[in-house]
Amino acid sequence: MGFNVSASMGYQLENSEFLRSAAKNILNRSASPEATQRIIEKTLFNSDVQLRELYTNPQLSVIKASTQISINNLTFYYEGNFDNIFENVSFSINTDWKLGFVGRNGKGKTTFLNLLQGKYHYSGSIDSNAKFEYFPYCISDDQLHRSAIEFIEDIKIGCEVWKVIRELSQLRETAEILYRPFNALSSGERTKILLAVLFSGDNDFLLIDEPTNHLDQEARECVKDYLGAKKGFILVSHDRDLLDACIDHVLVLNRKSIEVQSGTFSSWWENKLRKDQFSIAENDKHRKEIKKLKQAARRTSEWADKNEQTKIGFDPVKEHDRFIDTRSFISAKTKKMQSRVKQIEKRIGREIEEKEGLLQDLERSADLKLVQLTHHKNLLVNVKDYGLKYLDAETPVFSELSFSISKGDRIALHGKNGCGKSTLIKMILRKIDCDLLQSEIEETGFCEAASGIVVSYVNQDTSGLTGQIQDYCEKHNFDQSLFCSILRQLNFERSQFLKNMEDFSDGQKKKVLITSSLLTPAHLYIWDEPLNYIDVFSRIQIEKLLLNYQPTMLFVEHDIRFREKIATHTVEFNRSL
Repeated sequence: MGFNVSASMGYQLENSEFLRSAAKNILNRSASPEATQRIIEKTLFNSDVQLRELYTNPQLSVIKASTQISINNLTFYYEGNFDNIFENVSFSINTDWKLGFVGRNGKGKTTFLNLLQGKYHYSGSIDSNAKFEYFPYCISDDQLHRSAIEFIEDIKIGCEVWKVIRELSQLRETAEILYRPFNALSSGERTKILLAVLFSGDNDFLLIDEPTNHLDQEARECVKDYLGAKKGFILVSHDRDLLDACIDHVLVLNRKSIEVQSGTFSSWWENKLRKDQFSIAENDKHRKEIKKLKQAARRTSEWADKNEQTKIGFDPVKEHDRFIDTRSFISAKTKKMQSRVKQIEKRIGREIEEKEGLLQDLERSADLKLVQLTHHKNLLVNVKDYGLKYLDAETPVFSELSFSISKGDRIALHGKNGCGKSTLIKMILRKIDCDLLQSEIEETGFCEAASGIVVSYVNQDTSGLTGQIQDYCEKHNFDQSLFCSILRQLNFERSQFLKNMEDFSDGQKKKVLITSSLLTPAHLYIWDEPLNYIDVFSRIQIEKLLLNYQPTMLFVEHDIRFREKIATHTVEFNRSL
């Protein structure tokens, strides 16, 4: 008996309806996860042999032909901006590539993904027959309070539940999470569901925008393995480990251009460093040549001015040279000289512009600075057999936690999302008279901070940033010129300083908080997920800063490369059960 794909697909639709009906029964009966899973498995795998074969046999999957996406002379700018986001950009990519997309915050990565989807008007052309789909999906407030099984077809038309469950199994999750309220799921579980929905379709090219933000290491590893087995996507990410594991091409937004290169992020980065070193050596030579050209231009101008004075009959060196015939000769000579001066100046200007143009695409990363205060005590924070529990909870957030922070320590808090890392940070801040906890909480064990400690804090939440940079500096008593100078070192455009911070990208908002921390002299720097949304170049800048100054720190960061470089000690969190 032959396998009829079209008939099977028709049956899948019926089976999806059955699944939704089963879901309603599950929700109404409040079935256990085990019962839920049995119903789903029975529905999927025992109802029809042909459906089961289609689910499990990869040879039956449709192999999509690779198509090319050609971008020609693309130019785009936002209304009200003086500078173009893209200017006469041209390159080509293939839809079977695993493409990593990197660049500075605010340089246009998400904008480019929106241009591919046809959301903005632009000049130039984007030629492709590919179908695009964007991650993350927009989840409404109403959907947040519903289970994913109830709204996945709303966010992706034609989404088939059995395919979503298939993708979830590859993400090491059971179908049970589809039937729980979406707002009750962890960040990792939400991301996995939305990725499963994304890859359940037949779109030619997927646009994935920073899927690992706010995910713990375990969830990141799962997403990394999952995407590593896929192809046909653009992945916007600042996670270097994720990029290395998942991509085979790199699309890079430079300062003045876009380049496409085959290979991983690390291979591109090594090539970039070698190229930058060569460019820096060439630049030194170019600067010397430019200096000589400018000096020549200045001498030529002075020469012309001197002869202009001589033309009217005054020469401080040759005072006797005042005859009419001499003046006529000098006048004619001066006209030729002035014409020659203009030609020389034009040539010098062209050469200077040409040589300075060689410097435009070099990614410069300025060295950042901070000022650390010296405390009279060596031991700044001491935590021993410590635990926290909300009064309305049955189990503690964590318990029996012990560590200390002495001068020069950089302590990394590491653990799964929800294990209490941020809660501990806020409790320590509370001990130092920065009471940020709204809920009543019960303590066990011992947690003490030395008196008189000054803390510089970076919150993972950027929602409180409103108004312009000027307003922020006035509110927090920062020197505005110095504040903007540091932001410039983090590659902020000057035009951003006049915008409302609500309109900043997530990475730009985080840079505002980091700049605020750097300008706050402190004994202890407490940073809660500082690198979320921060671009690769700025991450490396911050790494260099911390290694140079070696401040005393307590931080949470899921970027494993950053944590391994910066942390002197790691405190492992295990959520109490």
